Order: sequence, then structure tokens, then C-alpha cells
Amino acid sequence: MTDSLHVILDATAMVAAGTGNVLASRLMHRAHAVPGWFLYAPACALVEADRTRPGTAEHIAAMPGIAVLELDLPAALAIARDTTWAPAQIEYAARPTPERPDGAVVATVVAQSWQGRKVRVLDLSS
Repeated sequence: MTDSLHVILDATAMVAAGTGNVLASRLMHRAHAVPGWFLYAPACALVEADRTRPGTAEHIAAMPGIAVLELDLPAALAIARDTTWAPAQIEYAARPTPERPDGAVVATVVAQSWQGRKVRVLDLSS
């Protein structure tokens, strides 16, 4: 177990951040200001968020402290088995890696949408 916290934003969290969700804003502030806090925006979720609320992708991509996770070949092969791109890329990215030995937590406003997936969830709806 490490002292770092890795958080992946789903599309609902990205849209919430752009509409003033206090918890999403605090999360982004901490990722920018606190060492060991890391925030990620998967490319497929950026597209989904921008389709919901145009301009969200540019807003999130411009934020300091948020790393955009590209859809590379291993991710593409992993999500090809699923019916949805954004959740599949997020689930793939949340798995443990050498950079994230404990994996990552998924930040969302709709926690129930992650039921049945092998991810830990941070509910931003409160």
C-alpha cells in the first residue's frame, strides 16, 4: 500500500466539475496542490463528457494536475471486449500498474452505474 491517491474521473465527474460540484472542485484542487494526489481523465470519458456538456473536454484538459489518459493499444484491446468505451477504459485504467500499485479510485456522480465492475468508487454526489 502506498501513500499516493490515484483518482480517475468518469464523464459524470467531469461534467460536475464544470458545473460547480464542490466535491469535484475540491478533488481537483487537492490533485494540483497536494503531493501524492493524482487525477486522471481518460480520453474516452472526455469525449463522453463533452457530448453531454460541450466545452468540458477542453476545460478538463487545460486543468493543471489532471493527466489525460490516451487510448493506447493495450487500452484499446482491453476495451474492445466491452460494449461501452468510456467505462471500459476507466475500468482498465483503474487496475494496478507499476505506477499505481494500488490501482485507482473512480470519481463519479452516479455511483450505482459502477455496480458490477471491478473498481473502487468515490461518490461525488453528496
